[in-house]
Amino acid sequence: MTTQETTLTAGDAEVTVQPGNGCRVSSLRIGGTELLRQGAKYGCFPMVPWCGRIRDGRFMDGGRTYQMPLNSPPHAIHGFARDAEWTTARTGEDEAVFTYDLAEPWPWTGRVTQLVRLTGDSLTLTLGIETYGDSFPAQAGWHPWFNRTLDGSDAQLDFAPAWQEERGDDHLPTGKRIDRTDGPWDDCFGMPDGVDVTLTWPGRLELKVASREQWAVVYDEQEAAVCVEPQTGPPDGLNTLPRLVTPVDPLEASTTWTWRAL
Repeated sequence: MTTQETTLTAGDAEVTVQPGNGCRVSSLRIGGTELLRQGAKYGCFPMVPWCGRIRDGRFMDGGRTYQMPLNSPPHAIHGFARDAEWTTARTGEDEAVFTYDLAEPWPWTGRVTQLVRLTGDSLTLTLGIETYGDSFPAQAGWHPWFNRTLDGSDAQLDFAPAWQEERGDDHLPTGKRIDRTDGPWDDCFGMPDGVDVTLTWPGRLELKVASREQWAVVYDEQEAAVCVEPQTGPPDGLNTLPRLVTPVDPLEASTTWTWRAL
């Protein structure tokens, strides 16, 4: 794994991407303050070609069952892209494009593209998945680790989902939709009008995570970080709600984070 980095700047915002480490956003600094948890496994990584857990690592397509490696036994989790080395396709002062070719053990060939665009008060991440041949089911999303505490101020979460996916003992949705419970969460929420979650560090910063996608996992069971994960479907979605990537209809998803000082 290589350690090359790409840094973009706009106003007092600076974002660093590590294409050699799963094309993760390793750093987002606003006015010199780091918003993302630091460490090789943290930052914000793309979840491709699926999001969250696949039950027992198995999913079906066209009557055939496929088995993925159990990288979070007894399940497979978060896809392969976060562990892969990506290629830098294009960079500028405030925008960069990276690519990753799907390969074994994924049964199909295709390309994933991530566009990173920074302004003085926003970061937009866009993922695209295209096939080189046959159609296949897939998901795309992001797993950011936001620092729970900024300069002594603890993050507060504000969101109003239409429902919460009931979580089973295996951490996967049971298929039942319930009203939002009190946290802490490792849960998936439905937002039919698009993902809209606000993190506020009182007296420091407000950051809104938005997406046209209708699903988000919120994970705040760790003391150090809060995760708000926009994605194209729920966990185990390759089985329950797959999106089909076809030669004429690639999968594309986007999320924008906007912020303001308080």
